[in-house]
Amino acid sequence: MNFEHWNTKLDFVKHRKKFFALSIVILLLGIIMLSTVGLNLGIDFRSGTTIDIMADDTITADEIRGHFEEVGYTPDDVTLAGEDNNIGRASFIGGLDQQETLEIQNHFDDVYGSMPNVSTVTPLVGEELARNAIISVLIATVGIIIYVTIRFEFLYGLSAIVALFHDALFIVGVFSIVQMEVNIPFIAAVLTIIGYSINDTIVTFDRIRENMTYEKKVKGFDDLARVVNKSLVQTLARSLNTVLTVFFAAAALFFLGGDALRTFSLALVVGLIAGTYSSLFIAAQLWLVLKARQLKKGRRRVKQSEREQQPET
Repeated sequence: MNFEHWNTKLDFVKHRKKFFALSIVILLLGIIMLSTVGLNLGIDFRSGTTIDIMADDTITADEIRGHFEEVGYTPDDVTLAGEDNNIGRASFIGGLDQQETLEIQNHFDDVYGSMPNVSTVTPLVGEELARNAIISVLIATVGIIIYVTIRFEFLYGLSAIVALFHDALFIVGVFSIVQMEVNIPFIAAVLTIIGYSINDTIVTFDRIRENMTYEKKVKGFDDLARVVNKSLVQTLARSLNTVLTVFFAAAALFFLGGDALRTFSLALVVGLIAGTYSSLFIAAQLWLVLKARQLKKGRRRVKQSEREQQPET
């Protein structure tokens, strides 16, 4: 796809306020859901017990639940893995004691001929995982803003970080709405999207900077808007081709990858959409607004200085 011949028809800058308003509405909905419903935190971030059942043939989630009910237990979540869905993982929020675990292991040993693997996450471990996840996102964010500021300028870095927070909050808001389990693969997907989104944003910023060098003199908003719009049109095809390629791969992973990869793939799909949108319609547009204000303040300072230097009559 090539959109450069549409340069005179496509005007992204003209609709910047609509883009900003749409993002604000979506993010507000996400914040409302987070504050009222919250996230469906998985066992990775809460105390609990996971039991992995191995079978020789294909098993179903209902089959696993039925076996647990036979011994008087109801798992909070059951997922399947393996090439033939011959591995079942049952999660119990809050955990099981040693006697309960032994009773379950013996039952499944009789049914499938192998002892299930049991792992327990304590509250301390869950808190540490959550803390490390937040720290990893913050470190990635700080590193990105430093890199973008050094490579370009501070306004580019500020715009990029706002876009990244937009993407992260968008993903979290969607997961709060659909109430899909948030676990370690979810954090991996968020970090992946941060890397993808900042790469897409840098490509756009690099084209803006390149086109700025061709301008003899940028006086104000209109000159900046022309440069930004031209840069967005030039990078639009690249952005869409990239996101569609990854989107189809992530979508295939969602439908064919099994329950174990569903959280990761859904977060990836949602993040790809949010990341592409923010790179084209949030980061570049926000830089335009901030840069125009900077130029305006600079002109005011120059005029003030000129007035102060004029001799009194």
